[in-house]
Amino acid sequence: MLTKKLIEKNIVLGITGGIAAYKTPEIARLLRSYGTHVQIIMTKAAKEFITPLTLQTVSGRAVYDEMFNQKLEAEIGHISVARWAHAVVIAPATANVIAKLAHGIADDLLTTMALATKAPIAIAPAMNREMWLNLATQKNIETLRTRKIHIFGPAEGLQACGEIGPGRMLAPVEIVRLMETLFVEPILKGKKVVITAGPTQESIDPVRYITNHSSGKMGYAIASAAVNFGATVHLISGPTSLPIPSGINFTSVTTAEEMFNAVMSEIKGCDIFIASAAVADYKPEQTATQKLKKNQENMVLHLIRSRDILSHVAALPTPPFTVGFAAETENIVENALAKLKNKKLDMIAANLVGKGKAFGADKNEFILFTRNGMEQKLALQNKTSLAHELLAFVANTLGEPHTMTRT
Repeated sequence: MLTKKLIEKNIVLGITGGIAAYKTPEIARLLRSYGTHVQIIMTKAAKEFITPLTLQTVSGRAVYDEMFNQKLEAEIGHISVARWAHAVVIAPATANVIAKLAHGIADDLLTTMALATKAPIAIAPAMNREMWLNLATQKNIETLRTRKIHIFGPAEGLQACGEIGPGRMLAPVEIVRLMETLFVEPILKGKKVVITAGPTQESIDPVRYITNHSSGKMGYAIASAAVNFGATVHLISGPTSLPIPSGINFTSVTTAEEMFNAVMSEIKGCDIFIASAAVADYKPEQTATQKLKKNQENMVLHLIRSRDILSHVAALPTPPFTVGFAAETENIVENALAKLKNKKLDMIAANLVGKGKAFGADKNEFILFTRNGMEQKLALQNKTSLAHELLAFVANTLGEPHTMTRT
């Protein structure tokens, strides 16, 4: 679990006009249970879904809902609140407010305060799936990411309109958990971290290839978390549809061999190597130059082993702290410990995959094992907060004396 980073923090909780506003009182309640001071700012549209009285009751503070409030403006309200805040979280964040933030529009108290604050800002999008997938919304989200505004979600599922897809606001407990990541200490400052993510693709012919179900979400979350912890990060990724995290060095690869070469060219001076990519263990012995035709009943495809990136890194004369992953469908503990020992790793993160678990999902869980004999379970949670817990464990383990040797 992340430590309670929210104690005595001043949080501005912005609420905009979406049906998911009914979940916001629970966010305020959870924050206060963490010892957090909560100041709610509502837009005019938000009051169509929930009342200021309800929010005042759960937050314990008068709700701000007008730009030109005489009492508030006596203190230049949007400035005083902006300076008071340690963080700003907007939940729900509609497509409208996302567009305003992306383009610097300040036509109410919430958006004006957001422009005036130096505190970290996070948004929890909530809207119909078509609105979320609309190119305009996606470009606005990318703009916000480049400005280091944190995007919490959205989740997928049944929506108020009856449709199913991405656009649901995350559950309040997930939002609060992610808010803790806004206040992490730079425990990896001065460290160089190299991370691999995503699948590889091994060509059979010009139109076919061997791959796996990895989405890259876990590796990209780890890269973002490492930046948040103050590290210098190089992400080496196989093909994914994910946006490149801000603040990192990035190398795109396709095959296992390309990933091997990219890792070995970056490993010098690396302090921590995290191999979260699902690299193909085997590849076709030969790649056909032309499309293979369906002209026989059976086809035999000869495969050869890909070079093992983890083993090569761990076998270096002065290896970095090396973290492997064990995605298993059975015997998770036994298989993970065998991989930890055989590849001479410092640590391994094991999880079950298949039937909706891990690959492509927004949540994951791990059992961590170290070569010192330590074991730690990280509960099922959003991959962003899980990545922070994983790296916090790595940072703590870096200082532990090694009781086992690489033999």
